[in-house]
Amino acid sequence: MQQRFLKVPRNALGRDFAVGDVHGCFTRLQQGLDQLGFDPTRDRLFSVGDLVDRGPECETVLAWLEQPWFYAVQGNHEDYAVRHIRTKQVDVDNWRSYGGGWFLDLPPERQQVFADAFDQLPIAIEVETSSGPVGLLHADCPVLFWPRLESALQDRYKRTSAACQWSRDRLRQMDRTGIRGVRAVVAGHTPVVEPLALGNVYHIDTEGWRGGYFTFLDLETLTAWPRAVVTELAETED
Repeated sequence: MQQRFLKVPRNALGRDFAVGDVHGCFTRLQQGLDQLGFDPTRDRLFSVGDLVDRGPECETVLAWLEQPWFYAVQGNHEDYAVRHIRTKQVDVDNWRSYGGGWFLDLPPERQQVFADAFDQLPIAIEVETSSGPVGLLHADCPVLFWPRLESALQDRYKRTSAACQWSRDRLRQMDRTGIRGVRAVVAGHTPVVEPLALGNVYHIDTEGWRGGYFTFLDLETLTAWPRAVVTELAETED
């Protein structure tokens, strides 16, 4: 059964990084990790979802999900696959236009394997750091007090998970309202030219799957690699 809100203890051995949308570009992701000096015996990598669609290596996702150092939330592209298997109520033409053809062209039994794997991914992850917890989800946080998200994912699951996976409101509105009860929240989903912090919400999909680069955000220091500067638009009083 899916654990919708996953709490992960602090990494006492090495470093923790978050990475933006992968979209089937795992070779490029691995190259970035190699340049980062990522050590899988000590370090951990947290994905903000959208592991598949668009890129050429989508089927490689299963091998990554088996790694003990790799964690991921369920993005809207994983949600496509899960809903397609569960309900068949997915606009397949729309999904195909956004890169879902690799999945739709698989035999049904193979589709089931991927959908089952994606269905196990949490909607949100909370990672403990020395300075307090850092939250991760795919798109946006639908609550202003982070500890409420866990219960919201149980009581109002469909509405809450849809906001976590699909909402672009914060970036569209350049909403700088911070999320209380958490040190930072990390999201992807909406591409940005460089990593951007609105309040304490960090947007890190810098399109490593297309013409950009993968941003790796150190969860302990909240600094980004390869660019050390995160553009910060903090909340201000009018």
